[in-house]
Amino acid sequence: MGWLQRVLGGRRVEHDPGRQEALLAEVRHRFGIRVQVRVRDQIEAITRLLDDEDGLLVATLIVREVAEAAHTDLLAQAADLHRRTGYRLLVDRRNYRALWREAGPALRWPLFDPPGGLHPYVQVAAAVTVIGDRAARVVKATDPAPVLASVFELFDLTAAGWEYGRIRPDTDGAELVLRLISAARQINAALADPPPLPQPVRELMRRNNTVNVYDPAGNRVVGAINLGAELRPALLS
Repeated sequence: MGWLQRVLGGRRVEHDPGRQEALLAEVRHRFGIRVQVRVRDQIEAITRLLDDEDGLLVATLIVREVAEAAHTDLLAQAADLHRRTGYRLLVDRRNYRALWREAGPALRWPLFDPPGGLHPYVQVAAAVTVIGDRAARVVKATDPAPVLASVFELFDLTAAGWEYGRIRPDTDGAELVLRLISAARQINAALADPPPLPQPVRELMRRNNTVNVYDPAGNRVVGAINLGAELRPALLS
């Protein structure tokens, strides 16, 4: 039947790769920033769609795919900059903050219009919500290390984009950041021995800066977010 069988929590769970492919295709093509439905409503619809074991694995695939695509994009940008100017950039996916601090004006933020059509504010926000809400299953259903690493990579890219990449922090971006922090917190809590926090996260924890948050449809400031204040209680407790 082509099904993978695993034993989770003392019971047998059947994973259907064909269904996972169909779910991923539906999430990829039915939803997105260009769909005339509120972002939050789309996030809620995707989380309902992924509300089973196959959906959980699809959520992990989404997060890892987008992180991998962003890394590939930044490598290509760095190579192109080197060809044109002779200037060599180090692209270290463990610390994108250092890259953006050095060369932010010369870089294009890699999360908008990804090649696979998975938008950070819609599909990724929904995927990390599914992962966080079911973190205890994530650590049993798959290797949690690359999932957690991808969550931190996407957080790092978003925060660095705000500070160095001319990405305006709007309410959709702030919602993504809070969901990424929540997912990281819940995965860490589900692990017996969580890995060390990445350097960009530790750096932001030491800060207490407040960032204005804008209305996505205009230039009106509608709130503020303090990343250090969000990270410390989530990841140090």
